[in-house]
Amino acid sequence: QVQLVESGGGVVQAGGSLRLSCAVSGRTFSSFANGWFRQTPGKEREFVAAISRGGSLTRYADSVKGRFTVSRDNAKNTAYLQMNSLKPEDTAVYYCAARDAGFYQVGVTTREYDYWGQGTQVTVSS
Repeated sequence: QVQLVESGGGVVQAGGSLRLSCAVSGRTFSSFANGWFRQTPGKEREFVAAISRGGSLTRYADSVKGRFTVSRDNAKNTAYLQMNSLKPEDTAVYYCAARDAGFYQVGVTTREYDYWGQGTQVTVSS
């Protein structure tokens, strides 16, 4: 059974940084591409960033490009989302996701992902 567990959320002032982690278990981590999504009340879950199985291919939403960095450590079965220059509009529940994928595939929509974490709250105060 595949499990994803996010950590690292919290409250931070605008301009600050947080690093989210996503620990994956139950299957070989390097067989998955990973994505990060976020959701606020009343809105659909939106794409934030994604990374391919080997880490060579990444994708970002325009709203976070240049501020967020997605990475992975296959030896630790963990994906990361480094968030810098945080803004109040980044406030959301952040979800990690995983999908079976080819070596250079990533996904940018929720329907492309098979497995999801429980989410971690990120709050950015102004």
